[in-house]
Amino acid sequence: MLDLDRYTVAYLVWTANKLSRGASHNYLKVFGVGVETWRCLVLLAIHNSITAQQVSQVMGMDKASVSRCFKIMQAKGLILMGLDASDGRVRIATLTPKGRALHDQILEMALERERTLLAVLSEPDRETLLRLLKRLHENLAAVETATAGYIAKRYPRAARRRPRAGEE
Repeated sequence: MLDLDRYTVAYLVWTANKLSRGASHNYLKVFGVGVETWRCLVLLAIHNSITAQQVSQVMGMDKASVSRCFKIMQAKGLILMGLDASDGRVRIATLTPKGRALHDQILEMALERERTLLAVLSEPDRETLLRLLKRLHENLAAVETATAGYIAKRYPRAARRRPRAGEE
């Protein structure tokens, strides 16, 4: 049986889920947008323009969710959608001044939430936590490779099966 008090993944997931749910609730209440829009705004503020595929790769969000988010953001005037000059099939989102202003407003709340979360840690502990989280993030590809190997060895029929749309 799984010992939840010692299962690191559970604490990562629970913390991320609760942070995300709380952020989404508050961002919707104050700014009228959810956490997915905030995540897209963050990358747009950094890069000024970005594709749904790029957001998906960086954030680990489903590309279809990002595309839906972009449509909502466009309707609200937060982004403009255009075609990539080098590849006319690729759509690029560009942050508008309204989108930048919203980003800047939400940023204050997001940083306050982070300050409060990390307040229980000393500065060296914060640096250690960030360093360890980055190492874990960099190791995710190895986790997926190991999982595929485990499935191929233990569940060969499942290894050949593609998940159907909507399956989790």
